[in-house]
Amino acid sequence: MVTCYLRYIIDATKLKEFETYGKIWIPLVERFGGKHHGYFLPSEGVSNVALAMFSFPSLALYEEYRIKSSQDPECLAAIKYADDTRCIVSYERSFFRPVFN
Repeated sequence: MVTCYLRYIIDATKLKEFETYGKIWIPLVERFGGKHHGYFLPSEGVSNVALAMFSFPSLALYEEYRIKSSQDPECLAAIKYADDTRCIVSYERSFFRPVFN
């Protein structure tokens, strides 16, 4: 299993738009075989950092998701929404291997 960790720098004045963006992506990731663990929005402390995590059974299946989602009309519309609202300033993506009991 591989878990994708996303750290976003967001426009703090566009938190509602970013939340909408996250709610769009959760079912899309799951439709492509991933397990979304949610988006985490600022609450206290820093106001312009948000996180998201989702997992795929393997890195190969994640890569398959990346290829398919890059051609999917709903995924492209989600990206366009973020571009149009400018709610995301930047993001970084890292991958982790979870450890469970």
